[in-house]
Amino acid sequence: MFRTALRTLRSHRLRFAMPALAVVLGVAFVTGSLLYGDSVQAAVNRAHSNSQPDASVSITADSPTADTAETPTLDDTLLRRLRALPSAAAARSVVEGRSFLVGSDGTLVGDLYQAAGVNYVPDHSGKDVRYPLTAGHGPRGATEIAVDRRTAERAGYRVGAKVRIVVNGTARDARLVGVFSAHDSRVDSGGTLTAFDTATAQRHFVPTPNGYSAITLTAVGGTSDAQLAQQAQKLLPSGLRAVTRADLESGAASEADSDKLTTLLLSFAGVALFVSTFLVANTFTMLSAARAREHALLRAVGATRNHVMRMVLAEAALVGTAASAIGYGLGIGAANLLGSLFDASGAGSATVQAWSAKPLIAAFAVGVGVTVLAAYVPARRAAAVPPVAALRTVQPSTAASLRRRNTIGLIVTVCGSLLVAAAVGEPDLLFGAAPLLLVGLIVLTPLLALGVTGLLRSPLTRLAGIRGKLAVENARRNPRRTAATATTLMVGLAMVTAVTVVVTSVNRFDEQEVDSSMTSDLRITAVDFGEIGEGTAARVRRLADAEAVTPVIHTYLDIPHTTSLDVTAVDPAAVERAASLSVREGSLDRLGHGIAVTEELATAHGWRLGSRVSGTFTDASAHTPGTRTSLPVVAIYDGPDDLSPALVSDRVLPRPTGAEDRPTISSVLVKAAPGRTAALREEIRRALDNPALLVQDRADARAAATARTAPFLNIMYAMLSVTVLIGALGVVNTMGMAVFERVREIGLLRAIGLDRAGVGSVLRLESVTISLFGSALGVVAGTAIGAAAVLGQEVVPLVIPWDRAALFFVASAAIGVLASLWPGRQAARLPMLEAIGADTE
Repeated sequence: MFRTALRTLRSHRLRFAMPALAVVLGVAFVTGSLLYGDSVQAAVNRAHSNSQPDASVSITADSPTADTAETPTLDDTLLRRLRALPSAAAARSVVEGRSFLVGSDGTLVGDLYQAAGVNYVPDHSGKDVRYPLTAGHGPRGATEIAVDRRTAERAGYRVGAKVRIVVNGTARDARLVGVFSAHDSRVDSGGTLTAFDTATAQRHFVPTPNGYSAITLTAVGGTSDAQLAQQAQKLLPSGLRAVTRADLESGAASEADSDKLTTLLLSFAGVALFVSTFLVANTFTMLSAARAREHALLRAVGATRNHVMRMVLAEAALVGTAASAIGYGLGIGAANLLGSLFDASGAGSATVQAWSAKPLIAAFAVGVGVTVLAAYVPARRAAAVPPVAALRTVQPSTAASLRRRNTIGLIVTVCGSLLVAAAVGEPDLLFGAAPLLLVGLIVLTPLLALGVTGLLRSPLTRLAGIRGKLAVENARRNPRRTAATATTLMVGLAMVTAVTVVVTSVNRFDEQEVDSSMTSDLRITAVDFGEIGEGTAARVRRLADAEAVTPVIHTYLDIPHTTSLDVTAVDPAAVERAASLSVREGSLDRLGHGIAVTEELATAHGWRLGSRVSGTFTDASAHTPGTRTSLPVVAIYDGPDDLSPALVSDRVLPRPTGAEDRPTISSVLVKAAPGRTAALREEIRRALDNPALLVQDRADARAAATARTAPFLNIMYAMLSVTVLIGALGVVNTMGMAVFERVREIGLLRAIGLDRAGVGSVLRLESVTISLFGSALGVVAGTAIGAAAVLGQEVVPLVIPWDRAALFFVASAAIGVLASLWPGRQAARLPMLEAIGADTE
């Protein structure tokens, strides 16, 4: 049986090439996802295991709760008590916070989320066991820093260089005095480590003088980490806890995003394999029809149905095995490509293990399983061919089976459509509604193919004459085949369209948000995970072209017997001009000693001019309770959402007691002198000299808002392009096999006057018709799914990207043309007399 299968594969190797390639792509996607996920997880585990070689136990603060107003302080007193433990060989202070490094090209270095500042703790020899130096010495003053080796290489710095750092939103100069090696998960995730001396780190990162972020203990020989943690816990006040190294590592491993990313990648791989099944099934169906006489002859000489079925499945298994082997090899390259695409492991710090048991087993299980499963139904049809069919070449399907399929498809499609409509009110339903709708359309596609091609018959006949009519009739000849070919394109384009609808709608929402909130000429904001320094607004005020400048600080006013009130603190002397507010009653001139509220808020609480609003200012980042205040209502105004529903002076906020108690400035609004907006923007950039701050006018803000979704959309397109590519292979495969099926037909067409160009034109029109049909189904289904996802969000407007939809149709037409080139060339090269004499159609 296997010898027969091998002979069949050799004789029909070109016909099996396309389905094998589709399976190769799917297997490569699966293998690459698994290998990449394993490599990232291994790198993260390694980094966490090696990041604190001297830490047996870590002393950290519990998350504050409503029952604990203040978190106990980690300070020198506690450090001395812990160091005195007999079971502790050493105790180390840890001070950490956010710190950015500016590269030699003037841009911020590395992943900003993972950019950290740490304290350098030298021993008696001047070295830090946690950060061993590779060059220079450790930092010894406020103007000296050291950085990890990988960061120094990326930034282009050497020891002795003058560098620029950004801490607490303020850019400052420092001298690079040391470079160290670091086994730290933040560095391995693409971030940076900047080391300061402990006193400087405390000023930057801790809320109280001489405080620490954590304290780590090293156990003496013969004492376990658990024993040391138990003894240390007895010395700790409520709100602090001692955690062993093993618990810290297990918690860090559970927080890693590699599993989520691998799951996401595997979901895209699953879609690609799902589409591949249609290509494989279509190939074996067409081959079974072309080999009907061969199978009938086998039956006539004594082969049983099971033998024929096993032979076809053996062919599928051999194709799947070969495709799995090639796909696994490509998957190794795909894993490295994913590493460069996502850069989640630190620019290649996670080494891809080429031979791994789980990905290897998955590759062959998926590749062989998908191929055999897809070939099962065609194999059963091949086995059902009776011996008498040796006198025929094809077995047409019965109308009854198509009617049953149409009925089932209609029911499933209607149910899927209803669920998609219901998902507008219940967004979670979309996860089940979208697959159900696509499955319904897949089942119903033969009926839709007959209907659509019937509508196209007349226009194509008028446009292309007899060639157009022949193309349409060829597409209508076998609606199942046309449906299977179109389906491979439909699924991929449906997902691409759905993602495009959602992203386009979100971009429009972001633009509207910018338009409503951007009431000033210029706005200064921080990059992601950055902040604006306290003195930023004051420095901008000193510029000649700045007419009005105000910081914007969002905080809360806890009012007794009611909910917290969102309050925005601003400069009372500048906010009306800088933000173009409309005052309905009162005046903002008295805002320095009062509160301004929107008309809606005033109506809701029954406030009017002179009413007093009493409460306590609080902030999510505050470590000390606020003081109670009582402010009169001095104005009722209309303003953008960013400055609503209440305004107070930034001078009435509680004074900060430490680094982490500083108010968080969300933005700085600036009004420029008439005609000087562009000039002032450049002046601000030069004056601040801080790449962690963005100085934007309205156009910049709109561009920045929409740019946030561009990487996501590009990644989605990159992932889904594999599915679309498999769809294109399906069209090529169908047209190529159609040439082999229609040898005699092509010869007869040539005999009655159709030249070689005409034959190619017929195939081209048929290919484009099938491609556009699949594209239309995909775009319509994807638009419906994307619209349901958007309408389920109350604030996001629905935007249909007609330009992208038109581009998808043009791309589908191009796929149709390209898919017909090789089959058309093969058809044109057929000798006319030999084609007429062929015994197959």
